Amino acid sequence: MWLAVTALLLAPHLRTALVPTTGSHPDGRVLADLGWPRPLWQWELLRGAAVIAALAVGRAIGLPEPLAIIAGLVAPSVAARLRAETASRRSRVAMTRLLRGAEATLRIGGALPEALRRAVDASADDIARRPFAEALRTFDLGSALDDALRRAAARSRDDRARIALETLAIGVTSRLAGDRAAVLLAAVADRLAFEERVDEEVRARTGGLRVQVVLLAALVPAMALYLAITVPSLGQTLSSPIGRLVLIPAAAALEVAGLVASRGAVNAVGR
Repeated sequence: MWLAVTALLLAPHLRTALVPTTGSHPDGRVLADLGWPRPLWQWELLRGAAVIAALAVGRAIGLPEPLAIIAGLVAPSVAARLRAETASRRSRVAMTRLLRGAEATLRIGGALPEALRRAVDASADDIARRPFAEALRTFDLGSALDDALRRAAARSRDDRARIALETLAIGVTSRLAGDRAAVLLAAVADRLAFEERVDEEVRARTGGLRVQVVLLAALVPAMALYLAITVPSLGQTLSSPIGRLVLIPAAAALEVAGLVASRGAVNAVGR
């Protein structure tokens, strides 16, 4: 407990040496997607506070300290990734709109760099506009447009953005005219729009099943708590070392694994 408090107090002074930069931090990209406005050492302060809270809760319920520390360390990252996943899902619609805007500029005679620049400036979604803004920044520094698009595609973690950038790079390499480039851009936007509809349909069809999974996952600890109260022998078993160190952690791990697996299956189909 005192070790966690000491680490929390010393974190601001050791942030330069101990906290990695945004590029190497495990949560750096996720926090950038969420628009985290503060330095990463403050994120680690928040993680330290979560560890202290988990230790306090674990001590109150009899949870072993190592498990409480692990829960406190992991909880902020899990919460950030869940929020980033929601933001990424919203950005899919914004990316399709961005491509539609660039297509409109191409159809009225604009060049591709101008079309992308206008579409990026008009988009309010940072996740959707980031890969295209990076490509334009590289292009402004003197690189060829197709090379800039390919570099941005290689750096992007979003499959949809990668497909759009690589397709645009092929069009630039082929030296397509403005109207042909607009047709190519429209084809990419149509594909992304189709994927959006498929993802929405999958989530709509599996919404009830996902709710059932969560309810079933909550039913098990509720039944265990009820039986522990009404059956003293079971309560004694769960409060014994084998219950606190083996049975409860194993049950919690299985619960988490089931929730993660069901969520991952839906996301895999959506991709």
